[in-house]
Amino acid sequence: MRYSGLAVLMLTMIMTGCGATPDAPEKAAGLTVREDIVELRAQFVPQTLTAETLHLSDGDCEALLHLVDAANAIDEIFTVQAWAGNPEFASRVGALDGPNAAAARDYYRIMNGPWDRLDHHTPFLGNQPHPPGAGYYPEDLTEAEFTAWIEAHPEDREVFTSLHTLIRRDGDALVAIPYSEAFAASLERAAKAMRAAAAATDNESLRNFLNLRADAFFTDDYYESDMAWMDLDSTIEVVIGPYETYEDSLFGYKAAFECFLCVAQPEDSKRLEIFKSELPFLEKNLPIPDEHKNLDRGSESPIRVVDELLATGDTRSGVQTIAFNLPNDERVREAKGSKKVLLKNVMQAKYEGILTPIAHAVLPADEVDRISFEAFFQFTLHHELSHGIGPGQITIDGRDTEVRLELKELYSAFEEAKADVLGVYDIYGLVAKGVMGPEILESLPWTYTAGIFRTTRFGVAEAHGLGMVLQTNFLLEKGAVEITPEGKFRPVPALFEGAFRDLAHELLMIQAEGDYEAAVAFREKYGTVNPTMVAAIDALATIPVDIDPSFPFAKKDK
Repeated sequence: MRYSGLAVLMLTMIMTGCGATPDAPEKAAGLTVREDIVELRAQFVPQTLTAETLHLSDGDCEALLHLVDAANAIDEIFTVQAWAGNPEFASRVGALDGPNAAAARDYYRIMNGPWDRLDHHTPFLGNQPHPPGAGYYPEDLTEAEFTAWIEAHPEDREVFTSLHTLIRRDGDALVAIPYSEAFAASLERAAKAMRAAAAATDNESLRNFLNLRADAFFTDDYYESDMAWMDLDSTIEVVIGPYETYEDSLFGYKAAFECFLCVAQPEDSKRLEIFKSELPFLEKNLPIPDEHKNLDRGSESPIRVVDELLATGDTRSGVQTIAFNLPNDERVREAKGSKKVLLKNVMQAKYEGILTPIAHAVLPADEVDRISFEAFFQFTLHHELSHGIGPGQITIDGRDTEVRLELKELYSAFEEAKADVLGVYDIYGLVAKGVMGPEILESLPWTYTAGIFRTTRFGVAEAHGLGMVLQTNFLLEKGAVEITPEGKFRPVPALFEGAFRDLAHELLMIQAEGDYEAAVAFREKYGTVNPTMVAAIDALATIPVDIDPSFPFAKKDK
């Protein structure tokens, strides 16, 4: 369980008398449970994730144990960010009994709340609608009220749209509460554990980052520690703090806390380092006018391949992350670029257990063997690289702003779509330049096409899912992907590069101009799942949507 964790769920069960036999399970818990809850739970296949740690020093091993405690504190914070009602609701989930109780509790843990993240946040426990502002805003706050407040109080704009504040009511007024104040107790526990880890490790760069990040928890200023994270040169790769804004579907302003604990795979990382030096070329190669390119952006951009030991918070909810590109702070990106981290053990689990059977279901039978793990791995890498290029900080009518602020709740979906599209477009560019061998193109179109369905199954209420639907409908329109008479999906390689160039231009110009209305129009035109895709997705019912990881390394695993 998230807030919680398993220990809190067990505690709430004890407090509610788990040994008692209620007259009617749903009446006792005060909840209705969706009839298909067992099928919903089965969408996530249990998967044990391990990593080799024998090469770690004694100091790093001790540091990791402290970092597990920090990760659990971060998990508590995100549970409240996901929904302020989660701590109280956990006791009602704990009181569930009957044949479907275990599946309901498990799905609540996976979704970090009573709403299905794969199905437009519809409730599977109870019938309360999902608040679009998650736990960041009052549940009854509307976009109009928030906008009207800022218009009437322009001095509040910066703090209200900050990544690191909660919005709450104070009588008739709205107020912003810094994360450092709202989550002080959990942050104090996390910081204490991180400082202990810093004292234990013998790696100076890790020690520096952990101490700076622990300090940042109490200032809400993450710039210096983000810069230190970019310089991290340690066998332990740790991400801990507020980063992504997917959870805030009201505006996309607020950052969610998350944590990754990973062990580096140096040989794989070294193999990919060549791409770091190509970032200036990739920026210059963008299919938009030069005035919109960020040619002076930092290109330090380390690339690391790691195995995941533990994930908590935002990244543990729903669909599991296979790679990430951080930090999101445009100031850091301008100065140093960004770091791309690929979670190889997670990717391998998804390729073997999910993407391969999907390919057998959606591709023509004689083309299934065209997919490859190398293409999946390279596409994922270049997706992450692409988050670090293109428009970020922009100027509109003389006003300095960011794409994130202008596209509001649509930003995450359009950014994910841009990264997918450039992930393919850039590979073609690097092959043409001779940096990559042409053999990658023998499997990339088919691997991408099968991947359409892996991602679309996340649901269009989720940024990656909506981003993929936008891409697919555009590619179908351009003929780069076609539907066979048998309802299978086939890439048309001869049209791939041109279609991806055109789509990249469309998405990048919406970002470069900060054109929210154009984003809305693009979503309305391309954001509905094609009926044949719906049928194909329905035919995947026996294939898991994603993995439900467990982490033996973390003895306090949830």
